[in-house]
Amino acid sequence: MNIGEVREINGRLEGRIATRTIDLPRIGLRKVESMNPRSPAYEVIALNVARRWVQVGALWEAVAKKSGEVFLAGNIDDPSLPEPLAIALFPIETGGYSIAWRRDTLRSDFGGSGFGAANYDSMGGGDTDYERGGEGGFGASTAEPGGQLVGAGADFDDEVAF
Repeated sequence: MNIGEVREINGRLEGRIATRTIDLPRIGLRKVESMNPRSPAYEVIALNVARRWVQVGALWEAVAKKSGEVFLAGNIDDPSLPEPLAIALFPIETGGYSIAWRRDTLRSDFGGSGFGAANYDSMGGGDTDYERGGEGGFGASTAEPGGQLVGAGADFDDEVAF
C-alpha cells in the first residue's frame, strides 16, 4: 500500500507520509556519508511542530531476490508512535520515490528476527535504476566516515554540527 512519496525539490529529496493515524506532511532524505558498509544510505528526517528537522528513521539499500530491483527499506520511529513504521521506497519514472508501508515477516535466511526480516519479494515498485544521490540539502550526515555518531564523545552542553 502506497502511503506517500518523495521528490527532488530545490535539490533536496522531500515528501510526505500519510496513513490513517500518521501524518508527516514534510519529510526529507539526507544522504549518509560513511565508509561503514552497514551504515544506512539515508536518514529520514521530518519537520517537527517547532519547524526543526529531526531524524525519525533510516533507510538501507535492498535488492528484491526475484526481480533484482534495487530499492530503499527501513523504519520510521518516534516516541509518539506506538511502534516503528516499516517502509520501503521504490524509484519512480519521474524521479523520486513512491513510499510503501510494509509488514515485517519472519525469514529463515535472516534468523527469523532483527533487521532484514522483511519479505522484500512481495513488494512492488518502479524503475530499478537507482543510484545514491548527493547530500540533498539537509546538511551533513550524523555519521562520521567510520560509522560513529558525530559528537558521540561530546558533553551534553557541547555544540554538535548538524
